[in-house]
Amino acid sequence: MEISNFIYVRPELLNMMRRFTNQKKLVRPAKTRFTTACITLSSIHHQKNNLRKMFTSDKWEDSKWSKEQQERRVVQTILLARFWTTIVFALKVSGPLVRVLRLVDGEKKPPMGYIYEAMDRAKEAIANSFNNNEEKYKDIFTIIDRRWELQLHRPLHAAGYYLNPSFYYSNLSIQEDDEIVNGLYSCITKMVASLDVQDKILAQLSKYKRAEALFGQPLAIRQRDKISPVEWWDNFGQSTPNLQKFAMRILDLTCSAFGCKRNWSVFEQLHSKKRNRLAQSRLNDLMFIKYNISLKRRYNLRDIVDPISLRDIDDSNEWLIGRLDDDSEEDELVFDDDTLTWGNVSRAAGAKEPTFYSRARASGATNVSCSSSSTTQPTPKQINLDDSDQEEEDTDGYKSNEGVNEDEDQFSDDEFDL
Repeated sequence: MEISNFIYVRPELLNMMRRFTNQKKLVRPAKTRFTTACITLSSIHHQKNNLRKMFTSDKWEDSKWSKEQQERRVVQTILLARFWTTIVFALKVSGPLVRVLRLVDGEKKPPMGYIYEAMDRAKEAIANSFNNNEEKYKDIFTIIDRRWELQLHRPLHAAGYYLNPSFYYSNLSIQEDDEIVNGLYSCITKMVASLDVQDKILAQLSKYKRAEALFGQPLAIRQRDKISPVEWWDNFGQSTPNLQKFAMRILDLTCSAFGCKRNWSVFEQLHSKKRNRLAQSRLNDLMFIKYNISLKRRYNLRDIVDPISLRDIDDSNEWLIGRLDDDSEEDELVFDDDTLTWGNVSRAAGAKEPTFYSRARASGATNVSCSSSSTTQPTPKQINLDDSDQEEEDTDGYKSNEGVNEDEDQFSDDEFDL
């Protein structure tokens, strides 16, 4: 992203930004490229007012960077209301998907029995964020469905959804869904070689459907939503041994976000070009500390964090109430006790003007070469919103001032709470 690159490649400007944002970061490495982009957008959105104030402050005007050509594009972007509404739109779409991605990479419980439901709820959350106005999100759903159907969706997801007692008994219409049932039968056919065992599984499946035998015990009913599906089948599936073995085999499978993975390992961070001058002893100490802090954090969260939590997906995205109206953004006050708005600042700074202009022909000019020159006005250069490989500059005293409750916790790599 051009804004973050512009700031992070200039250490003194980066320090200025940290003073205005109270030592908050804009770029935050994550496990995947997609999540890194979302976290960065989230950070920029949270620091909207601070970034606006920085680029309109006296310190900025007195700095050497305010005279650069690239600075003009960045300042115009920061002050442009449509830029912020575009970020809100991107976060509305990406927020639920990031949480599904966190579910896929969850470590405490195998997520195979939850992926199908998580995708449905993510799409519901996106639709709700646009007040169910299909015109605003139908193109997004087309992209999601195409990716899901062609590359991500597998019969294992449908079978895991069917065999998850928490979802099945709360929505018996699952057994009438052709896609889900076909996925279940496809898994039985492919994963069980013996035809005799296949027939036994189908026969035992009727007990699961009607909640007979141990499945209907009060204890089993209470535990449907309290323990993992694998544990539930292990505890209450003895009356259907073949189905029990098959269900546990399906539900114990793990998933991965390897398709969009970016390896932000500690080793790679410490061996980057900007840190390769570290002494070997110092490098070893950093590796030891970072790994042990990570292990301790994961250990402390082992009985607190449940990565398979789907109950809050519909309202988990704080940008669901974000505004997409440029006029609303422009009407925001710069100071609470004044009438000056950011729209006034934007117009005064020329944020709505094109970044580049063509050379106009002077009226009545006698110079033939000038009159024959092209007067086509180039299209203003757009800000590149693609994620970048630019690594964050680590200046002295930066990480030591970071708080533990930053907004990055919304997308924490150590937990997944929908």
